[in-house]
Amino acid sequence: MNKFMKEDFLLETKEAEILYDNYAKDMPIIDFHCHLSPKEIAEDKKYKNITEIWLDGDHYKWRAMRANGIEEKYITGDASDYEKFMAWAKTMPYCLGNPLYHWSHLELKRYFGIDELLNESTADDIWNRTKELLEKDDFSARRLLERQKVEVVCTTDDPIDSLNYHRDIREDKDFNIKVLPTLRPDKGIKIENDEFLDWMDKLAKVSDIEIKNYEDFLKALENRVDFFHENGARVSDHGLDTLLYMDASLEEVIEIFNKKLNGEVLTNDDIAKYQGYTIIQLAKMYNERNWVMQLHLGAIRNNNKRMFGKLGPDTGFDSIGDQLIARPLSDLMNRIEDNSGLPKTILYTLNSGYNEIIATMIGNFQDGKTPGKIQFGSGWWFHDQKDGMEKQLTALANFGMLRRFVGMLTDSRSFLSYTRHEYFRRVLCNLVGNWMNNGEVPYDYNLIGSMIEEICYYNSIDYFELD
Repeated sequence: MNKFMKEDFLLETKEAEILYDNYAKDMPIIDFHCHLSPKEIAEDKKYKNITEIWLDGDHYKWRAMRANGIEEKYITGDASDYEKFMAWAKTMPYCLGNPLYHWSHLELKRYFGIDELLNESTADDIWNRTKELLEKDDFSARRLLERQKVEVVCTTDDPIDSLNYHRDIREDKDFNIKVLPTLRPDKGIKIENDEFLDWMDKLAKVSDIEIKNYEDFLKALENRVDFFHENGARVSDHGLDTLLYMDASLEEVIEIFNKKLNGEVLTNDDIAKYQGYTIIQLAKMYNERNWVMQLHLGAIRNNNKRMFGKLGPDTGFDSIGDQLIARPLSDLMNRIEDNSGLPKTILYTLNSGYNEIIATMIGNFQDGKTPGKIQFGSGWWFHDQKDGMEKQLTALANFGMLRRFVGMLTDSRSFLSYTRHEYFRRVLCNLVGNWMNNGEVPYDYNLIGSMIEEICYYNSIDYFELD
């Protein structure tokens, strides 16, 4: 009997099945961090074929295809969409054991009603069936969100963005999903990057503030924080691949900023001092406006310099970092607390070896007023799969308060990725269901079921203060 992805998929006990079916399955979705295109939502884009909605921009799949010996032409190159899809179909049978095998078939099943396994022999039929369905109105960007019961989407946006598409969406009274911008000021944090000065010029233009010094720079950033706030933003996000932190005075940071303006070479200490001081100032802005600050820690990006030069960032050449983070993270959070008070903060790690560090760190900075104020974010990127989710959930339960957890997010560029919430909910229910079965928590469905509902939905409503 073929048991692959049946109704009890990932649910090992009767208790897990009851928790999922009765408490998790039908909960709406709050996607508080993703990389969906607000333009595509505003225009209610329809997709020509499954490659356009499924493979374009998906560096998870691109990595797998390269590992399977697929030529770059069929990944990011000039091959036709049909040829790229066929290359992915050829790769799928080699993804057994990889979460891509689960995700891909779950997406085919939930969105297109396709139960067949994707491989070279079924690819032609699946290409045609999905292409026919994608022509229907039910498969436009907005309808796909509605079908998955998505209530809130928080996109990822550069401070210099006009947010025109967000305004267009908000003004459309026929569309009820909240699509909110998220401030991602990484280009203003990474002073060492070659493009920093060009980006700063754009910041000056959109903020209408001439930037002659560091204090002007902070004023321009705050101008954009206010602009984002006026347009519905209540969340920021920082990709701190390397958490460099050193104490610094304003005078030191002014000098470092001037060195950059004058084209001088910055030392590692300069970079660490600038980064830390600037994040502290931004955190003050967030706290004053009751925003949530997200910190993503521990990636090594663009490892393959040849391919980075050819394809640019976010193309599948990133991996897990191993920089020590405990002391710099503690120092950074202390300085923010001393300066202005920590805003509500979510910490994510790409290195599961840091799970216990993060799970214990958040306990140091809870304020005794806001439940779950400092959060350990869901298994991120390489870890948003069964093993990674279980490790994150277990670490949080062991060292923190799982019931206050704000739960899952997609962190995705694809409108088909909302099945990841189903995947997470099944993993969560299986873990807690096993606790019930083993007598590790009370055998009380009202008690445990309400906990599942809170993690899947209600905690995020309260935490982000959403209507």
